[in-house]
Amino acid sequence: MRILDTKNFLVPGYKTWGIHCGIKKTDKKDLALIYSDREASMAGVFTKNKVKAASVTLDMARVKSGKGQVIVANSGCANACTGKQGLADAKATAELAAAQFGIKPDLVYVASTGVIGELLPMPKVKTGIHTATGLLSPNGWGAAAEAIMTTDIYPKLSVVQEELGGKTVTFAGIAKGSGMIHPDMATMLCFIVTDMLVSPPMLKKALLASTEKSFNNITIDGDMSTNDLILCMANGAAGNKRPVAGGKDFKKFQACLDAVTTSLAMQVVRDGEGATKFVEIKVQGAKTPSEAKKAAMTVAKSSLVKTALFGEDANWGRIMAALGCSGIDLDAGRTDIFIGKAKLVENGLGQGKAADREATQALKQRDVQITIELHKGKGEATVWTCDMSYEYIKINAAYRS
Repeated sequence: MRILDTKNFLVPGYKTWGIHCGIKKTDKKDLALIYSDREASMAGVFTKNKVKAASVTLDMARVKSGKGQVIVANSGCANACTGKQGLADAKATAELAAAQFGIKPDLVYVASTGVIGELLPMPKVKTGIHTATGLLSPNGWGAAAEAIMTTDIYPKLSVVQEELGGKTVTFAGIAKGSGMIHPDMATMLCFIVTDMLVSPPMLKKALLASTEKSFNNITIDGDMSTNDLILCMANGAAGNKRPVAGGKDFKKFQACLDAVTTSLAMQVVRDGEGATKFVEIKVQGAKTPSEAKKAAMTVAKSSLVKTALFGEDANWGRIMAALGCSGIDLDAGRTDIFIGKAKLVENGLGQGKAADREATQALKQRDVQITIELHKGKGEATVWTCDMSYEYIKINAAYRS
């Protein structure tokens, strides 16, 4: 597998672009188009929040066909909690794009992110789709990644190549996400494309597995969005032989997809609203892998732990308290906790001031690793999170203004 430079790449058979059309109050880009020059296999993963945006409702119905060709994504307006009019606007957005490309509306998927409760400014959307269509480029991924950002500081891209079925196959993805990030499922917007030839059922299987390993292992603030989705398109332009389930090429395919989703998931965490730390939490020795993940995620979303990380305070008691309320099979008297290489807790007991000082030095780094050994079994899991700073409060206190 080759990791490519995200500043200048293309994926055969695809064109994309991002523009400003007036959805946002600022002059930042707010509408992106992704276009495949042929009908493609399509798979998606969607938020499990019971309050779903119009775009999610529409795409969940369309993805059952396993086919797609165009994605229209806007930022600045979530088009969520907008009733019948919101759904009508989502459908109209797809119809406008379909007319531009001369395809059926059912092959167009839409995505939105931004303020909940506001209707899309459809005249601006119409103009934006027309303008963006005329600007589509094989090298437009950077512009598209910018156009889906909200509170993100920087665009998120990932691209890899691999030899599959006798051909060079490219996998590329863009994502947005900075706040309102928590499983279940993708906790942001993500669009992945490949020129690989693969059936819709196989694409869906691989995407679900990849999502579980990546986007479902991150949390920033414990809040699940109404608009979360991943869309993955495979147009077959590479001309490779179809992979066989469980075969060597399928494993390579899964590895490439995992590399893209994991890279994007980590980029989302690094760009967490107001974050100053990227934090990896590994729980090992749990009774089962699911218990390990449950414990790791409870620690990761604890406000007390996250604020201590921001303050570079090696307050291991907060970690222990979070473990205790995680609902897992836990014996505090057998639990060890490390921050970096510093062993802060052994068999449930603090290891003194020297260990605290070593852990405090580890917390001064941009990347922090917390390891928890439960000594209850062989289950383990790793999740990624960030600290919680003053800036997080400022961003979310003024989000609508």
